[in-house]
Amino acid sequence: MNHSVGTAKQLVKKNGMRRLRRAELPSDTIELARFLIGKMVVHELPAGRVSGRIVETEAYPPGDPAGHHFRGPTPRIRSMYLEPGHAYVFFNYGAHFMLNVSGEPAGTAGGILIRAVEPLEGLELMKKHRDCCNLLGLTRGPGRLAAAFQVNRSHDGVDLCGESALWLGAITGEDAKSDAQKVIGETVRIGITRAADHVLRFYESGNPFVSGPKRLLGAGVVASAKKIAASATTKVKVKSGARSKRHSAAAPASAFSGATAGKNIGTKANPRKSK
Repeated sequence: MNHSVGTAKQLVKKNGMRRLRRAELPSDTIELARFLIGKMVVHELPAGRVSGRIVETEAYPPGDPAGHHFRGPTPRIRSMYLEPGHAYVFFNYGAHFMLNVSGEPAGTAGGILIRAVEPLEGLELMKKHRDCCNLLGLTRGPGRLAAAFQVNRSHDGVDLCGESALWLGAITGEDAKSDAQKVIGETVRIGITRAADHVLRFYESGNPFVSGPKRLLGAGVVASAKKIAASATTKVKVKSGARSKRHSAAAPASAFSGATAGKNIGTKANPRKSK
């Protein structure tokens, strides 16, 4: 799928955008990670608005050994336990902030990392924030995205479906229907060592703002390509054992295995061989 840079910007200019309502969000981390592809991140800053269209996400569902929530709740990750659509922001390796979205019913932890967006509004502000003039490099990667959008730890816990300055949005109007026909690719996640073989990274196929190694995006590597309109028919449900507010480490681990069954090493999503 060839992507024309500026197409989404034209749609926003012609049709505008609106805030997402919580009722629209799937209460399931993996489903929400898919749903967010093509949606918007918007930050109303004193100097002006910056916005971008989400083109890449990673899911960290309940029981995920790679997730911050794997060993249970702590004050630092309280935002992951909020109902879907809240911001969870952490400082990665003392270098970069990362914007995540909570993805499970209140009391159960799950998160979606926003890995990349296609920048739309406030390009000059983003360039200033990043001290970067390369359009493709502005928001391609979660650390770059947070810097360009001026997202930091003070935004942890913000309701992204509320009236806050930082919010999630969607393109409006009839022309938005064409945007919904984009193709979603799936691969393994990037930069992790635990549960690295699970296919929980989603991206808009052919979009130049997607981050990560190109070898994961090539033909024969993508696990599947699905239309957003058809994604509801391929929902993956997390086992009910992970739905309680307090659960043992074994229960979430079991739920994670069930939710990601069939998406391990040896699938087309990962070029590595099973050992």
